[in-house]
Amino acid sequence: MTAPLVLLDLDGTLMDSAPGIVASVAHTYRALGLPVPEAAVLRSFVGPPITDSFVGHGVPADRLHEAVEAYRADYSAGRLFEAEVFPGIPDVLVALRAAGCALAVATSKPTVYARPVCDRFGLTPLVDLVQGAPVDESTSTKALVIAETLAALGAARVPTPEAAVMVGDRSYDVRGAAEHAIATVGVAWGYAAPGELVGAGAAAVVDDVDALVAAVLSRLGLAPATHG
Repeated sequence: MTAPLVLLDLDGTLMDSAPGIVASVAHTYRALGLPVPEAAVLRSFVGPPITDSFVGHGVPADRLHEAVEAYRADYSAGRLFEAEVFPGIPDVLVALRAAGCALAVATSKPTVYARPVCDRFGLTPLVDLVQGAPVDESTSTKALVIAETLAALGAARVPTPEAAVMVGDRSYDVRGAAEHAIATVGVAWGYAAPGELVGAGAAAVVDDVDALVAAVLSRLGLAPATHG
């Protein structure tokens, strides 16, 4: 029997990646001689494809390539490691695996960044796969990232939509998963605006890691692993 699958967003769900991303975004605006957006706008860059965010916040379309190059140069120079795993997340991953779930990170962060970050912060050994977007994020959506994740797992390891759950912190996660008929459990500690997850159609929104384990296992019809 194929193991139930939990798809996991990275930025804002497993990790607080805002410090490095926000710093590199601010650097990009300064490098292009453009006004740096206010803090709340900079924070909104965490999660969606960076190309969408630049175009949506004042970068002219004809300077998008320049902006992306400036961002990548600054971020890859070390900013990608200016992050931390949210407290309790490793225990969540261990608990979900112990209950019989397969775990796959499915993030809009490019794979070339996502895998080193997961390696550095000890997440890679706790999941079955780390899958991100292509370097050219303009060609990707969260639905496509999920499609690539499912393809990388292989047909023999992909359960029916009813036996899969997405865990994420933004509307992009909810809507991307819905394109594959997969429900999303939203986490309130990420970067969503108030009401964003519910408005996007999240099946549940949780406030802490204990509630996350319970909500995911409940959606999948599983019981927590017992020891003794």
